[in-house]
Amino acid sequence: MTTENPKTDITETPAQDPRSAMREVNDPKTLRALTHPVRLALLEALALEGPLTATAAGELIGESPTTCSFHFRQLAKYGFVEEAESGPGRNRPWKIANAGMRFSDVTEDPETSVAAKSLERMVFDRALGRLSGFINAKASFPKIWQEASQNMETILWVTPAELEAVTLEVMSTFNRFHDRISHASERPDGSLPVEALVFMYPVRLPGSSL
Repeated sequence: MTTENPKTDITETPAQDPRSAMREVNDPKTLRALTHPVRLALLEALALEGPLTATAAGELIGESPTTCSFHFRQLAKYGFVEEAESGPGRNRPWKIANAGMRFSDVTEDPETSVAAKSLERMVFDRALGRLSGFINAKASFPKIWQEASQNMETILWVTPAELEAVTLEVMSTFNRFHDRISHASERPDGSLPVEALVFMYPVRLPGSSL
């Protein structure tokens, strides 16, 4: 998942808006349905591992098969997952239904704004938790991965239109690798799943007139 303001993007070509293939969610009920730690954990597991049964997913995220089966069905109800192939009961594997999703907390509808903000906070809290975990475990990765992993911070003096252009350029770069999420055969030898967090927002210093 990736977040953009005013559009929050959960994952094209240079001539095409990289958000065009994403599912846009602007219904507060659907946003609230996704704002659940087990459901987010299941989507994260599917993105990393591919199709999973409730039993296999439960082993990965530390939940019972019954719990995972229930939440998979709820995710399917709102169109976030679908059956990967036929199978009986809990042996039925599930897969992600959408190439990406975006939502916005900038809306005229207060209910949608509140629901989107809640989901946004949960998504980024989970992502920042994984970042903290990597920092603590960095030494356990091969040196080549330690050196390749990057943390960057900078200041851009830009207009809103320029910031939007930067966002689209970054997303276009990320989307070059998007098919590897759902097509394991396209992942080159030596590749690992890498999470990229991008935050772009105006800042105010104490006492600033901006």
